[in-house]
Amino acid sequence: PNQGSFIVDELTDLVEEAVLKEFEAISSRGGVLGAMETGYQRGKIQEESLYYEHKKHDGSYPIIGVNTFLNPKGEAQQEIELARSTEDEKQGQLTRLADFHTRNAGESAQWLGRLQQAVIDNGNVFAVLVDAVRHCSLGQITTALYDVGGQYRRSM
Repeated sequence: PNQGSFIVDELTDLVEEAVLKEFEAISSRGGVLGAMETGYQRGKIQEESLYYEHKKHDGSYPIIGVNTFLNPKGEAQQEIELARSTEDEKQGQLTRLADFHTRNAGESAQWLGRLQQAVIDNGNVFAVLVDAVRHCSLGQITTALYDVGGQYRRSM
């Protein structure tokens, strides 16, 4: 024991019990790889995240400055009005995008290939990305990255 400290021993036992229970749950799913294939770890993280978000919002999980001990002189969070584009603004942006694609048609495929290769080689993706954005649109880059890395889908 920790010099007779009952509470420290009790807390240590509780943590150990919870850890062993989690190890058993992972082991019963075929180990770490088996649990990953079924999305076990991701699901547990999402459950815990949702649990603490609910507790934070209903006030049962106090966070100083967020939901308890708020500044009495502080201002309430302001509603920000959503800005909407006019049809002319939308069409103007689509025209600029089409012009960008036309101007960079010769180089965009090359840069998208370099970006994909950097991902495959586990290289410095950011360095390639900094150059690729000069020749490729966000949509092109996103599609290229989805093609090599897949797309995250939140499982519920």
